[in-house]
Amino acid sequence: MAAVTATMSSSSTRFQNLQRILPTSRFHSLSICSHFSNFSLSPPRLRKPLPPRKLIVRAARTESKGVSLGFRPPDFQLPEPLTGKIWTLEDFESYPALLVMFICNHCPFVIHLKKDMVKLSNYYMNKGLAVVAISSNSVVTHPQDGPEFMAEEAKLSGYPFPYLYDESQEVAREFGAVCTPEFFLFRKDGRRPFELVYHGQFDDSRPSNNVRVTGRDLSVAIDCVLSGQPVSSVQKPSVGCSIKWHPKNN
Repeated sequence: MAAVTATMSSSSTRFQNLQRILPTSRFHSLSICSHFSNFSLSPPRLRKPLPPRKLIVRAARTESKGVSLGFRPPDFQLPEPLTGKIWTLEDFESYPALLVMFICNHCPFVIHLKKDMVKLSNYYMNKGLAVVAISSNSVVTHPQDGPEFMAEEAKLSGYPFPYLYDESQEVAREFGAVCTPEFFLFRKDGRRPFELVYHGQFDDSRPSNNVRVTGRDLSVAIDCVLSGQPVSSVQKPSVGCSIKWHPKNN
């Protein structure tokens, strides 16, 4: 009986030591900006991964490029089809950081990330980030991206950010946007204007590569901005569908 009691006591001690060694949170990290982000889209997977699905997405792939860090966002006045409100850059001047996303309704690359963009936006908007999405696609070639469908999409998908319609496509051109999705993260230092600090991808996941969506690249950049730390200049470009410009004869 004494031997059994001693064994149980030893096991209990080992279990308590194990509890002290293991991290109490899956977000445990040494540095927010250098290695990991506090943001997570899903719990860790403990099951053996399933065999990869053979999914083929046929869409013209375009990479974000040609915009230099330090770029200042242009002024804009764009309508939000869901509410009818006109939004301007000045509406976001009180925020320390602004994320501008060029998206649309039909693009497979946007659809692939859509739910997770909503999760990421909700998480960081609660921490002080301003977020706005803009659709600049031509309704001549892609009527499914028109304002009435944008309003429906914003409502059904629960977009927590305004989803604005750039009918003239001038705002997209002034930003230098070329694809959907495309991400522009701006930092604001006191009264100084917004300056671009991140123009890269959401993460490594694509519709056809079976890589899990994490939002890691963008979330690390946002963490750096909100914590006052520098954002790495090494950034992978976003990949998506090309913005659908108006036909030249229109």
